[in-house]
Amino acid sequence: MKDLNLSEKIIKQSFNFSVWLIERFYDMKPFENKVDQLRNLPKDTLGYQIAKCLDSHNLRLVPKYETHDLKHVLLNYKMTPLDEIRMQAFMLGNGNYTIPCFAILIFGAILLPTKWNLLYADFEKGRNTKEVSTWTIEKYAKLNTEILRSMIQKDSQTEKILSIVKITKFGAFASIVAGIFGMLFCLPFLFSSTIEDLVGAGFPFLGGVILASSGLLALSNLAKSKVNSQLIESASH
Repeated sequence: MKDLNLSEKIIKQSFNFSVWLIERFYDMKPFENKVDQLRNLPKDTLGYQIAKCLDSHNLRLVPKYETHDLKHVLLNYKMTPLDEIRMQAFMLGNGNYTIPCFAILIFGAILLPTKWNLLYADFEKGRNTKEVSTWTIEKYAKLNTEILRSMIQKDSQTEKILSIVKITKFGAFASIVAGIFGMLFCLPFLFSSTIEDLVGAGFPFLGGVILASSGLLALSNLAKSKVNSQLIESASH
């Protein structure tokens, strides 16, 4: 630790103590066996590279935190105090709203005030990456690491589609609100005894019906498209 500054030394010692404490409450043999299995996988797989990373740092899988090491390898964050905090910033941006994530990030941000810009950049990177917080070693260990890294990059075309969906949804709600308001405004005049009021209110009322119906139809189509996309995605898996 001679190359680390005081803040990084505190972070490293805190992590080491946490790992030591967790290991005191678990039988580590199953986790050692799991790493042995990972070592026997092809070298281009995520599982093998997790085992290699652990071996190179003389570390073991931490019970209940196995996915932590998966993310280190998948996201290319080193096993250093700074990168530990950077990865938490990434994961927060990626949607990992857990107490440990918040606690570690706040702890690191307090100790590393000169790295806030870097942490914010990692947070933004997490926002622009597909969610990986639920990934497990069991599910992804045998897959090619580079392919997995390319999979988690958000497609710009997907982002455009999402923007169009948001605009369409906003327009649909606006049409519904405008249509309902128009119908309510015209409704009293439809009970008038004069033909002028009936004609003058009838057409705007009909326009309101058309607007509201169009908005509802647009929302219905969006819902159907979402369901179809989920079914296709499920079938592909």
